[in-house]
Amino acid sequence: MSKALIIHHSKTGTTRKFGAEIADFCKQKGLETNVVSIDEFNKKDLSGVEYLFLGCWTHGYMIFNQHPDKKWMEFANLLPVINNKKIVLFTTYKIATGSMFRKMKMPLKCDSKFIKLELKSRNGKLNESGLRLLSTTIN
Repeated sequence: MSKALIIHHSKTGTTRKFGAEIADFCKQKGLETNVVSIDEFNKKDLSGVEYLFLGCWTHGYMIFNQHPDKKWMEFANLLPVINNKKIVLFTTYKIATGSMFRKMKMPLKCDSKFIKLELKSRNGKLNESGLRLLSTTIN
């Protein structure tokens, strides 16, 4: 059975909720799925994982200068090399995501070809477009 690990950093609970929605979808697709916050994460959690979901909330000035907050960046910098996993980045936002995904990728130690998808949600819900994209990513 393929495994998915969903790691999130949430300020108000919206990103945690989005991670849980993604987890429900993964479970429906038959993946063994684990959801943890960046505070609960242990490097051992990466063992045997085929799909790695990394999520955080969008920090910034409403419509410009969006970026992950400092705590998420510190977490991402500490991750080991994560090649050979299918990586999905996800974020929640109020108005716009701007350069959020580009900045989320910066501290990751992986070849960009392993980043398969970027998902965003304003309300923590996985919409129809996100469901379609995930369906094509999880095989």
